[in-house]
Amino acid sequence: MRAVHFGAGNIGRGFIGEVLAENGFDITFVDVNEQIIDSLNEKRRYTIELADESKKQLVVERVRGLNNQKQPEQVIKEIAQADLVTTAIGPNILPFIAELIAKGIEQREQEGNQQPLDIIACENMIGGSEHLKMEVYKYLSDTHFADQSIGFPNAAVDRIVPMQQHEDPLFVQVEPFKEWVIDDTQRKNKEISLNGVLYVKDLEPYIERKLFSVNTGHATVAYTGALLGYATIDEAMQDSLVVAQLKSVLQETGSLLEAKWGFDNKQHEAYIEKIIQRFQNKYISDAITRVARTPLRKLGYQERFTRPVRELQEYNLTCPHLTATMGIIFNYYDPEDEQSRELQEMKVRENMDQLIQEVTGIHDPTTISNIKQNVMRYAKQVA
Repeated sequence: MRAVHFGAGNIGRGFIGEVLAENGFDITFVDVNEQIIDSLNEKRRYTIELADESKKQLVVERVRGLNNQKQPEQVIKEIAQADLVTTAIGPNILPFIAELIAKGIEQREQEGNQQPLDIIACENMIGGSEHLKMEVYKYLSDTHFADQSIGFPNAAVDRIVPMQQHEDPLFVQVEPFKEWVIDDTQRKNKEISLNGVLYVKDLEPYIERKLFSVNTGHATVAYTGALLGYATIDEAMQDSLVVAQLKSVLQETGSLLEAKWGFDNKQHEAYIEKIIQRFQNKYISDAITRVARTPLRKLGYQERFTRPVRELQEYNLTCPHLTATMGIIFNYYDPEDEQSRELQEMKVRENMDQLIQEVTGIHDPTTISNIKQNVMRYAKQVA
């Protein structure tokens, strides 16, 4: 079987590529990074290493690369003949590959390829595949074939792959844990079921569990760690204050997940403990500046802090540690991060109540007041 995967970065090679290879796919990686693409075509293989005591290595073979800027026609041809298309390029980049995918679908129709095809966006976002579908459909002159034969099943993915540099540009280290969940109801090709993937009838609980646990938790460690002067996640996780803040935040989001989706309390407690162990992994040294970047986005209305705060209110559940973390974020400053600089400039220009409302989209006066108190509290600590 043949897979086309957009994004030959660490996540693409170290997570999606591993699963596809284990399921017997020949993989064509599509990217604009010439060094990576050239190396894939030269070596036709690469090595994944687990970031733990075992240092176990896995060799992924039968791979090649295409540069979508220089070889668009070949990318279109590959999509027309593919058994599966996946992405791991970042939510903001999805619109830029939509036209190529649309042309691949049209060529697929012209060639009479009636095999159903699923296109799966493995991105750190809610509804990634549906978003990609919307972008792809903008370029289709006729959607009948796509409606009948092309699926865009949403997915939730979870694996920590830290920033890294190696002499071999294809070598990638990953944490042992991985989770890939796909919405089974949105698939067109039910004949392809990947080992190592969980197919579910309702994806939303799993997406929210990951977003409100792993993403919220990871960011909590980053911003709390930055406040206390740490440079990496594993360093911060050696501080009992950071761990206490993380546990408290995850207990608050956990109470929401249990109330909203019916997750079992004991099972979710075990899930939280697993997350804490993952963040404590001394073999993964992830920079706090990387995890904490784009604070304005992370404070957004539908994002990992504001959304659980809003929804906890609906269930009459409290969240003092979530709002405390939001106060820390409003005071976070990284001169190398554009959004961090912008946020601090906004603090100087704008009234704090208006700023909180503008950044988070929250209108409830009590919640705004709680966040404001924490902003002022941690402003004193930063000063």
